[in-house]
Amino acid sequence: VIEPPIPEIRAWVAGREPPPGLALIDAARAVPDRPPPGALTDHLAVRFAEPDMALYTEILGMPALRAAFAESLSRRYGGSVEPSQVGITAGGNQAFAVAMMGLAGPGDEVLLPLPYYWNHKMWLDMLGVRSIYLPFRPDRAAVPDPADAAARITPRTRAIVLVTPNNPTGAVYSPETLASFAALARAHGLALVLDETYKDFLPLPPADGADAGSAPPAPHALLAAPDWPDTVVQIHSFSKVFGLTGYRVGAVVAGERLMRQVGKAMDCVAICAPRVGQEAALYGLRHLDSWAAGNRAALAGRIGALRSAFAAAGTPYEIVSAGAFFAYVRHPFAGIAAAEVARRLAQEHFVLCIPGSAFGPEQEAFLRIAVSNLDMPSIAELAVRLAASSRESER
Repeated sequence: VIEPPIPEIRAWVAGREPPPGLALIDAARAVPDRPPPGALTDHLAVRFAEPDMALYTEILGMPALRAAFAESLSRRYGGSVEPSQVGITAGGNQAFAVAMMGLAGPGDEVLLPLPYYWNHKMWLDMLGVRSIYLPFRPDRAAVPDPADAAARITPRTRAIVLVTPNNPTGAVYSPETLASFAALARAHGLALVLDETYKDFLPLPPADGADAGSAPPAPHALLAAPDWPDTVVQIHSFSKVFGLTGYRVGAVVAGERLMRQVGKAMDCVAICAPRVGQEAALYGLRHLDSWAAGNRAALAGRIGALRSAFAAAGTPYEIVSAGAFFAYVRHPFAGIAAAEVARRLAQEHFVLCIPGSAFGPEQEAFLRIAVSNLDMPSIAELAVRLAASSRESER
C-alpha cells in the first residue's frame, strides 16, 4: 500500500525559511479555512456538562442525527431516505471503508476512475480488492465515461466508485452522467458508490440567476428512484461543510441489507463514531444552513478567482477542471515527473501542491491545487509564482 503523500510533501519545506516576502502558500491540504461558528461550540460547551456525552451512542449513530440527515437528504434529492438507511461514521473515509467491507473481498474487483482519491485505492488494496481503472478523460472535462466502465465489467466486479464533486479534479458530474452509471450498475447487479463529500460546495448553474450562497440544486435524481437502495451507496462528510475535520463525523447511506454489514464493521473498528462529532453534526443540520451557504459562496468565488489569476499572470499551467475545493492543473514541463515539478515548486517557490502521480498512473503531467484555505491575495500570488517557475525553467 502506498504511503499517504501529504507528510512527504510537507517535509520538502520542513526547516526551510522562505525569503522575505515569500510566505508559504499551502495549496496541498484540503481543509476548511473557517472554524465552526461560535454558536456551535457554545452549544457543545453546554452539552459537555451532561453525563451522556461520555457514553457510547448506538453503533450506527444517534437516532436524532440519523433522522435529521435522512430528512435532509430526502428534501434535497427529492427522494425517500429512511433513518435506518443512514449510518454515522468517524468521517467520510471510514464511511467508505465500512461500506467496501460489506461489498467486496479478496479477489473481487471495483471500478475506479483515474485520477482516484488515494485513500480509496489504499483501502481497496488493504482489503485485497483489485482496482480496475477507468481512463482519465480530460477531453470530457475530467468526467469519466460510462462506456469505459461497461467495457471493464467482469464476473468479479462488485462496485463502481465515483467522487463528485471530484477529489482531485474538482469536476462535477452531471445528473445525466450519474444516471447512466446507475443504470449500468443496476443492469449488472453492482453497487454504485458515490462519494459526495463535497456536495455542499456545488455551484449554482449561472442560468439560474441565483446567488452563489443560495441552496444548491439536487446533485442528481438517483434517490428519487424507488429501488435506489438496491444499487446506490452514498458516502458523506460533515467535516468540510461545518468545519469539523478534527471531530471526525461522516455518513454512509445505503439499503438496509448493506447497512447490516456496515453495522458489523463499525462495531469492530470503532463501536460508534465520536459522540462530540455527532452532536456537532446534528446542531449543524438544524441551525447552520445559512452559515454553510456563506462558505459555499466563498469557495465558488475562489475557484473563479483562480481562473482569473491564471489568465492575468499568463502562466502556461492549464486548468483542466475545477470545482468545490480543487483544481486539476496540467504543468508545462514535458518529460518531467509530477513529483519533481511539485518538489521544485515547494523548495524554490514555497508553493505546496500535490503531484498527479499521487492519484494514480498516467498522471505525471498534472498537479492538484486546493483553494479551500487560500485567500484572494494568496490565489493571485500562486498564479504569479507558477508563471515565474515556468520562465525560470526556460532560462
